[in-house]
Amino acid sequence: MIEPLIDTFGRVHNNLRISVTDRCNIRCFYCMPAGDVQFMNRRELLTFEEIERFVRIVVPMGVNKIRLTGGEPLVRKDLHLLVEKIAAIPGVKDIGVTTNGILFAEQAQALWDAGLRRVNISLDALDPVRFQEITRREGYEKVIEAIHAAKRVGFDPVKVNAVSIRGMTEDQIVPFGHFARETGAEIRFIEFMPLDADNAWEREKVLFASEIIERLSAEIMPLVPIGDHDPHAPASEFQFADGVGRIGFIASVSQPFCMQCNRFRITADGKVRNCLFSLEETDIKSMLRGGVPDEEIAAAVRASITAKKEGHEINTARFIQPDRPMYSIGG
Repeated sequence: MIEPLIDTFGRVHNNLRISVTDRCNIRCFYCMPAGDVQFMNRRELLTFEEIERFVRIVVPMGVNKIRLTGGEPLVRKDLHLLVEKIAAIPGVKDIGVTTNGILFAEQAQALWDAGLRRVNISLDALDPVRFQEITRREGYEKVIEAIHAAKRVGFDPVKVNAVSIRGMTEDQIVPFGHFARETGAEIRFIEFMPLDADNAWEREKVLFASEIIERLSAEIMPLVPIGDHDPHAPASEFQFADGVGRIGFIASVSQPFCMQCNRFRITADGKVRNCLFSLEETDIKSMLRGGVPDEEIAAAVRASITAKKEGHEINTARFIQPDRPMYSIGG
């Protein structure tokens, strides 16, 4: 193996998130504007072959975990073919997808057969009316169907990502706790982050993980930490005291985990970002399409990782929100 991807703070990067499209079939207010969205021209998107080449370049540097994101990755036609290509690369140990679930039930078996083994399904409310308020689209029943289809096909665990927003989702906390206990899905509450297209984020709107733990513990039963926690995982994991129902928390705002970060990402238009909140990008697409040899592309990736900052600085006066909103960066 070539020298691993290590930044100046000693963080080893083995986890790559690949955005395959900026398009999405819902319009969550914390991610996208309601209308007049200017999506990338499809010619600007990396092809499956270009993505495969990029993965083959970074795997020898220690990358072994891949997650496909969007936009909504399942609106990219024949995504299972990309999964198949990546799964065939020696050294890749884990392939996952983050999806809103609208199209997942109908594709679940093909994705599993291609080699996908992890799925995170986004669902911010267990109520069709609230779902439509948040997403500005219909589709609640399809997301519920996706969760059951994922378990039926064999995905384990099935993780459900719920963004927590003060003034909007407090009444969803306890229902999600019961949902975890009844279905076996792992609920992951995500603190509202400053990546919305409308730049309307305010710290006061963040519903903190500590508050959710307190609420679930009081109204269902105490939550206890799970001991075998992966130190590089973004979520801190708990289960109810009787062992039934797992709950995770991605507390990016109140408890940043930057110093344990092992992730970097490539956008749908081929830009490497060493942090979700990065203000700089490395243009890999022009290298892939310009006849640049693999060694130079690998060097560009290494330079990006080396330049990674200590953390996202959300909690400081220095924080600057990236120009790209979440759907354009890749979840």
